[in-house]
Amino acid sequence: MWLDRELTAFGNSLPEGCLVLDAGAGSQTYASKFAKQRYESADFEQVEKKYRPSTYVCDLRSIPVEDARFDAVVFTQVMEHLPEPKLVLQELYRVLKPGGKMFFSAPLYYPEHEQPYDYYRYTQFGLRYLFEQTGFEAGEIRWLEGFLATVAHQLRHMRGRFPKTPAGYGGGITGVFLLVLFQLFGLAARFVSPFARYADIRKRYTDKGLPINYMAILTKPAA
Repeated sequence: MWLDRELTAFGNSLPEGCLVLDAGAGSQTYASKFAKQRYESADFEQVEKKYRPSTYVCDLRSIPVEDARFDAVVFTQVMEHLPEPKLVLQELYRVLKPGGKMFFSAPLYYPEHEQPYDYYRYTQFGLRYLFEQTGFEAGEIRWLEGFLATVAHQLRHMRGRFPKTPAGYGGGITGVFLLVLFQLFGLAARFVSPFARYADIRKRYTDKGLPINYMAILTKPAA
């Protein structure tokens, strides 16, 4: 939900007709956010999932375009899948025009996915270090979702994954007690999870806890 909102706002902030690169676009879920701009995509298309045809089928460390081609770049939920993220950031810096903007997001708290192409999770401090090392100006690195979305995500992920027998809790009377307790907790999680998600949609609570993802709007300094 929040990613959709933030990308909509980013698309609306860009001039009509400017050239946008969606780096690691996959199925190009967010192409419609840039209907008023000229949209191009790049992906290596090696994961077993559905793709829409990319403008450039390539490794993001080497995009086959000239320097400073793009007015803006979208680089969302991709960097955890890259074994050499600094090299990719350097390449995106190269293809972005001076003064251009890049929408960025990446996970801190998320299960492994698209195996075996899942390498990293990022703190805000690690992200800022990488951005500074590659020349980008990063203002605020902020939570993409609020903490209640993190709670909802974890509740959805854990339910149904608890051990199903007393032996899974060490056996004996204590194992039986823990089995019943966690089965009840799973039922409660099923009930609470959608309300936690709804609460996060109403208000992005960021005072405590941790986010699922961080986001930032990066700038390539003007020449």
